[in-house]
Amino acid sequence: MKQTNEILHGAITRLLQPLARILLRHNISFLTFCDLAKQIFIKVAEEEFPLSGRKQSVSRIAMLTGLSRKEVLRVKRIPNSSDGEAVAKQGRSIRVINGWTHDRRFLDEDGNPLVLDFDGPDPNFCSLVRLHSGDITPRAVLDELLRVGLTEVTRDGRVRLISTVYVPRAGILEKLTILGVETADLLNTIDHNIHAENGDPHFQRKVCYYRFPARHLPELKKLASKKSQALLEELNAWMAQHDDADQSGSNEAVRRAGMSLYYFEGPAEDDHAHPDK
Repeated sequence: MKQTNEILHGAITRLLQPLARILLRHNISFLTFCDLAKQIFIKVAEEEFPLSGRKQSVSRIAMLTGLSRKEVLRVKRIPNSSDGEAVAKQGRSIRVINGWTHDRRFLDEDGNPLVLDFDGPDPNFCSLVRLHSGDITPRAVLDELLRVGLTEVTRDGRVRLISTVYVPRAGILEKLTILGVETADLLNTIDHNIHAENGDPHFQRKVCYYRFPARHLPELKKLASKKSQALLEELNAWMAQHDDADQSGSNEAVRRAGMSLYYFEGPAEDDHAHPDK
């Protein structure tokens, strides 16, 4: 137990350093972070660590989290913060783009996305949105796609897809939303793999050289970007072909699933150069 705690303390230190840098850069104080952390500890203790067959009590939450009962009650009264709206916008945008690039009804004879009339005879942008983005109005979806630079409106009022990759470039807010989504996905994968034992671990690999010559970094970044983009496009095409749950009419179970890749670099470490595999 002592060794486990020491390793966890080291892991937390590594996690918090870049997070603290981001928070301080955006004027989020420790007191604000502390209340948010208390909210999450209480939420997880309440929802994921109850005794079998019994409703989670304030006293048990206090025991699990180390907070007083009074503090648990105080924090539970604080309104919850959420980035749900921003995440939903990203999700709708991605679904529309996937439909536009893989649904044969919206492709030309060469398999390229059609330039669409906003409405009128099918295929049009409104029908694309209705098929692939639920009950959100086509105008709201178009405004979002225009805002993030994925589409443009031609002189004759038609809608053209100009990028198939959702990379937030309209401002800092979308990028900060990705901070929560991407980091949570990685931590959930790590948590799953810690407890998977001989079960069904998720794919989690990295390659890292601790003293790699800096002169090769530009070439490495280009190579990593090229190979990673090709893999993600291949996976996206495969998933789009099999994403028929809403059209099948069955009660088939569905899950959120995908793959995330990222490049990293930082100061050299004292360890001998070696790849982690």
